[in-house]
Order: sequence, then C-alpha cells, then structure tokens
Amino acid sequence: MINPKIVDALEKIVEKAHVSTDKSDLICYSYDASQQMFLADVIVFPKNAGEIAQILRMANKENVPVFPRGAGSGLTGGSLPTKGGIVLSIERMDRILEIDEENLVATVEPGVITEIFQKEVEKLGLFYPPDPASLKFSSLGGNVAENAGGPRCVKYGTTKDYIMGLEVVTPLGDIITTGCRTMKGVVGYDLTKLLCGSEGTLGIITQIIIKLLPLPQAKKTMLVFFSSIEGAAKGVSKIIAGKIIPTTLEFMDGRTLECIRRATDLKVPDEAHAVLIIEVDGDPEGLDKQIHRICTLIEPFGSVAVHIAETAEDSEALWQIRRAVSPSLGKASPDRFTEDICVPRSKVPDMIRILESISEKDTIDIACFGHAGDGNIHVNILFDKKVSGEREKAIKVIEKVFKGALKLGGTMSGEHGVGIAKAPYLYLEVSQNAVSYMKTLKHALDPNNILNPGKIFLEK
Repeated sequence: MINPKIVDALEKIVEKAHVSTDKSDLICYSYDASQQMFLADVIVFPKNAGEIAQILRMANKENVPVFPRGAGSGLTGGSLPTKGGIVLSIERMDRILEIDEENLVATVEPGVITEIFQKEVEKLGLFYPPDPASLKFSSLGGNVAENAGGPRCVKYGTTKDYIMGLEVVTPLGDIITTGCRTMKGVVGYDLTKLLCGSEGTLGIITQIIIKLLPLPQAKKTMLVFFSSIEGAAKGVSKIIAGKIIPTTLEFMDGRTLECIRRATDLKVPDEAHAVLIIEVDGDPEGLDKQIHRICTLIEPFGSVAVHIAETAEDSEALWQIRRAVSPSLGKASPDRFTEDICVPRSKVPDMIRILESISEKDTIDIACFGHAGDGNIHVNILFDKKVSGEREKAIKVIEKVFKGALKLGGTMSGEHGVGIAKAPYLYLEVSQNAVSYMKTLKHALDPNNILNPGKIFLEK
C-alpha cells in the first residue's frame, strides 16, 4: 500500500480529478498486449512537462518507482508497473501542436494516436510513413519509446528516422530538449536517437518534432499465392536483388493460411502454402511498370495465383487476408507467444527452414507472418496452457527461435523491444561489456532507479 502522503502530493500537482487509486482503474492500467499483469498503487494523468517534472522530483525524494504509459499496446511489457508505485499516463497530452507545411515538420504531444496524426497530415498532402499494426490506438510517444516499425519500414524506415527532436523530462525531474527543427544538426551527442527505443527508461517524452514527407501520388497493391513458403521467401530476395524497394512486402506461411481458411470465408487456393502482399507507391505512370517487373521476377518461384488491385476498393479487399491473421490465429489456438525476430533479407529462406525444423523436432505449431521486405518475421508459437507442459515447451522454443535468428546475423527483436518479456534473453545478443555500458548510462541518468525499473535489464 502506497503512503497516503504520496497520493496527496500527486493530487496537489495535477488536481484530485487526475489521480486514481480506484481498484477498477488500477486493473485497467495493469496490463498490455504481453499477457502479463501487475497492479500499480496509483495512477496519475499529468497534462504537461511541468507537472511530470514535479512528479519525478517527488518520486525521487520518496523513492517511489514511476512507470510511463502510452496506450498500453506494447507486446513485451514495457509499460507494466512491475514494482507497484505510480503509473504515469500521458493520454491527456494528446494535441497536435503544429503542422509546418513549408518545412515539412510537425510538433505533437506524446498522447496523439498514430492514425489520427497520419490522417491529419494527409489532409494537407503530407505523409508520416511509420505504420505499426497498432496504429489505430497506439500513441506517438509509445511509438518513439519503442522505435515502432510496421509494413512500410522496408521502404521508409522506422520511427527513429522521422524524429528530429524531443522535449523530455529526465528521471531526476529536469526538462530538456534534444535535436532541432532543421534537416541538419550535429551539436553535441545525439540524445534524440538515444531516447528513441529506450523504452521509457531514460526519460519521459513530452513533445515530439516529426519529419514529414510529401504524400505519394498513388499506390498499387498485388496479392500473390505461392506453392511453398520457400518459394515466397526466394521471391522476396529476388525482388530486392532486382533493385525494387516496394512500399510494403508482407508474407504469411502455410500454417497461417490454414488458420485463415478455417476461420474466415476468404478465398485461399488449396494449393497455396504462402502468400505475399506487395504494394508500391509513387508516380502513377511508373506503378504498372514496377508491378510488371515484380511479376517477372517472382514467376520462377511457384506462384499459383496473382491478384492485382485496380481500384482503392480492390486494394482494401486484398489487404483483408492480412487483417484476418491475428483473429484467425486466436481461433486456431487458445494461447500463443508472438516473437518479432529480424534477419538479413537474404537469410529469410534460411530462417524459415530453421523454424520448420524447430516445429517438427519439438512437435509444436509455429505460424509465421510479417514484414518480409526487411526480414522481420513474426513467429507465433501456438500452444494451450491448459494442457500440462505445453506452456513450458513453448517457452523453451522461444530461446531456440532467438538463437536461430542470431546465428544468421539477425536480432531477437525487430520492433517490439525488450521490456520484461525478452529481458531474460538479452545476453544471447548483447555482450556483457555492452550491457554494462548501458547500465552505467542508466545509473548515471537515473541514480535512484525510479523510472521504469526492471525493464530491458533483468533484475535479481
């Protein structure tokens, strides 16, 4: 139970209406998409950087942990209050402060929902490319904290590539700004890049300066079914080797398609054991040429059906198969672990073979989909926790999947981050010396370990 004087102090900072110790609220803010739950002692909803600075100064004085939270859509437990204390929600900080059409720059607060921001800039003929699957409800602050990705990363890059500067409250309660509004700037250390992907452990983001692009004039979508996942993977490699970088290059394997067949009315050919969704954008006159070139490149790899969208409605229809993945997997198996390994694009076929071998040897279903264009594979390990030993077996498989990706020169997380879910595996990828370097940085900035403790680094 938290000391009542801490609750009183929070109420003086943000007003009583924006502090809650109600059990129902504590439960609502106790979980994310990682299937884990931890109850905080109190939730606070600040409105600006000044209030957050006061909260962190008080938390250091009273030695109370603070857990920043965006929309709670993370998959690795990065926002969970693992040690009780204070959940600091940024949801009230949801304003788009400026869209500068002349300089292609926007300034926003961290609670702005990703899709809302995208739609607002697109009204002005501008474009914010990062498109995580959670974009309809994830916040931009959370996207920055996790360096979120998405299907368009293959061509446009991840969140960090669009963050020019930040306003941040440090763990000790100071307010700083990083970066600048210009296209170039090399004064001092690049604190913006350091904070992007730091999972809320080094500071709380209160404003974000975002780089925008001109909105592409047109796009074209195609859906290609393959007779094998290896054929689809080789098709991906051939497209990239052919010097074509699609806007998106998504794939699904045979197990995933099987789940879609069972759970939906979508038409999937019986002989199809993999699918690619390919989208290109740019000058309307060049799109048909790109699509034709892609068809030529992938033809030798066992395509069994090709669908090319001619209208926006056609494109939306083709994307339905991708949107059906998560609910279909949910119907196929009561439980699953979803990992987001990433390997060099040319190694995707090798990684698929490793996953098939793991599935066969460990007699466990593994369904794969993801962003094939940048080598980011979402590995779904399916199990039923009610069956004795299945959850434990699935956990052991996770480590085998990570080791397979690392063996190919990949990483155990392409976009989900470490949080608490992947903290036990950190040393598989990062050396002892490198982890010590990170911990030294964390301790220097947060000597009392107040801000989001227990994340990234496994605590004893």
